[in-house]
Parts: sequence; C-alpha cells; structure tokens
Amino acid sequence: MAGQLCWIPTFASKGTLTLHLRLDPFQPWKPHTAFPNLCVPDYPIPRGSIGWATSQRLLQAGWEIVPTAQVKISFRDDFEDDSLAA
Repeated sequence: MAGQLCWIPTFASKGTLTLHLRLDPFQPWKPHTAFPNLCVPDYPIPRGSIGWATSQRLLQAGWEIVPTAQVKISFRDDFEDDSLAA
C-alpha cells in the first residue's frame, strides 16, 4: 500500500509543519497519528520533527511526497471557490 505524505502547517501551530498522510489522492489529508498502523516512534532528538521517522519509512516503502506549496494552493482554491460559499 502506497499513499502520499506532506508536511502541512496546522492551524494552532504558529507555522510548525506536521506530517499528514492520505492513502489516495482524492482523500483528505489527515495527521500521521490518525494512522497508528503506519507510524513508527520518533527519534529522541530535542526539537526534532514529529513524524520524521514515519516519513522516512513511508518514502522507503514507495510513498509519494507532495510539496507543501502544492497543498497550500489546493486549500486556497477550495476556500476561494464560490460554489463553497454559504
């Protein structure tokens, strides 16, 4: 099983990027912790990136990394789409 991974800033994180995953391109992004069967323990490095070990494991397994900028563009397009206005 191969999917996609991306480092995405979370709303309350002040710009800190967290690892997000999705199994198929049409699915929404979810934090890597929502997939406990795919996660591996993080390295014990002070101020290390949470999810880094998981990202390395998944990349070795053939997962595709999606650039953060590409995801930001799709989020912006979703919010600017007039059909989504209430």
